[in-house]
Amino acid sequence: METLQRFLLTTGFANLSFGNVLMIVIGAVFIGLAIRKHYEPLLLIPIGFGIIVGNIPILEGMNLGYQDEGSVLSIIYYGVGQGIYPPLIFLGIGAMTDFSTMLSNPKLVLLGAAAQMGIFLTLLGAVALGFSDDQAGAIGIIGGADGPTAIFLSAKLAPELLGAIAIAAYSYMALVPVIQPPIMRLLTTREERLIRMAPPRAVSRRERIVFPIAAFLICALIAPGAMVLLGMLFFGNLLKESTVTERLAETARTAFIDIVTILLGFAVGTSTAADGFLTRESLQIFGLGALSFAVATASGLLFAKLMNLFLTDKINPLVGAAGVSAVPDSARVVQMVGQEEDPTNFLLMHAMAPNVAGVIGSAVAAGLLWSVLGQS
Repeated sequence: METLQRFLLTTGFANLSFGNVLMIVIGAVFIGLAIRKHYEPLLLIPIGFGIIVGNIPILEGMNLGYQDEGSVLSIIYYGVGQGIYPPLIFLGIGAMTDFSTMLSNPKLVLLGAAAQMGIFLTLLGAVALGFSDDQAGAIGIIGGADGPTAIFLSAKLAPELLGAIAIAAYSYMALVPVIQPPIMRLLTTREERLIRMAPPRAVSRRERIVFPIAAFLICALIAPGAMVLLGMLFFGNLLKESTVTERLAETARTAFIDIVTILLGFAVGTSTAADGFLTRESLQIFGLGALSFAVATASGLLFAKLMNLFLTDKINPLVGAAGVSAVPDSARVVQMVGQEEDPTNFLLMHAMAPNVAGVIGSAVAAGLLWSVLGQS
């Protein structure tokens, strides 16, 4: 009986808290949303299962948790905590990205820049709520709707908030089809949603090859803190556009990015143990994240309407919503909302221009925040 009692005391059931149960349910909800609703399944399933794993109670001294030195979970989490996985994700994104639409209509880059307004307004909101400058900077980057960038900056400025920031960033990325359409319909008229844009011009191979090199030099000199993220992004794109390293580009955009995504998502999930995650700060971060995402979407839309006051060839304001860097989901949402009004109006290629510009913009913003706040 004593042996049986000792065994029962070592089980997870004996040490399971209400918080653990709640987080396990949240993990199951993430998996359900990924499977039933197809909300970013490549992200939500690894994160959701990681949340479940991270909330199994562990006896002290068993050396199993992500914070226990030498444990398997700590080794996997090392790539998150040290900011290794995000640049590797950017390498794969670069190898998948076609910047042609952005190069064919450079003025759409401004929409990607305007959408970054959500980052800086969220930063001010976080400071007002009592977060330190470093923490506010890390929280603000959620407004860029870029999970890898949020993880990278959080690891540098506020590692204690990394789990909450990462979950918030990826949650809102997954909910793009839910969050953005109401804002898009609210801030545009039917006439604006019916605007047709001229087809993009053909971009030469030379332009596509020169762009990643020139863009990296310009962006890295402006924001050296973004050098690693943008270096990997444009390196991956150069592998694709050069056409002489197709084998490397194919690996980067398929098996390589898939492996890193699995490790990153699972590691982020395991860092959400209830005792450190279910806090007032986490709830504030989720609230600020929702606000920042809404502000970023609205900023892109409103800036497109402002540009139309001065343009002869009008921009469909819906395209401005794609300025957040949730690639390619925001662009797909623009296409969906546009075709609700006119099934023959194809906005996807136009929306990809501010969408990929938003990826660059959020990385530059992260570099600037790290350079300014990290040195203060």
